[in-house]
Amino acid sequence: MALSDMTLECSDCGAEFIFTTGEQEFYQSRGFTNYPKRCQSCRNARRGQPRDNFGGGGGGGGGYGGQRESFPIVCSNCGADATVPFRPRGDRPVYCSDCFSQMRNS
Repeated sequence: MALSDMTLECSDCGAEFIFTTGEQEFYQSRGFTNYPKRCQSCRNARRGQPRDNFGGGGGGGGGYGGQRESFPIVCSNCGADATVPFRPRGDRPVYCSDCFSQMRNS
């Protein structure tokens, strides 16, 4: 079955948002069976709230709403200095956000 972009309605604000084919492929690769219920801005707002029922909230890096650690890299494609939100392992190429977006879209 071929995937195509879907228009969904946010359960929080009621705004319509696009569930792209790329996002659908990601959901399938992770085994997720439900569609997203919230638009990106509502998801971001929700992530910023404390998650008391899970022990998250303020605090440092592994909790909800905490600061993310960034790691400096040199893009494997264009050679630009950039930062990424994960620790590069060294066994795979790492790209700046522009090159990553270009590769993802092609």
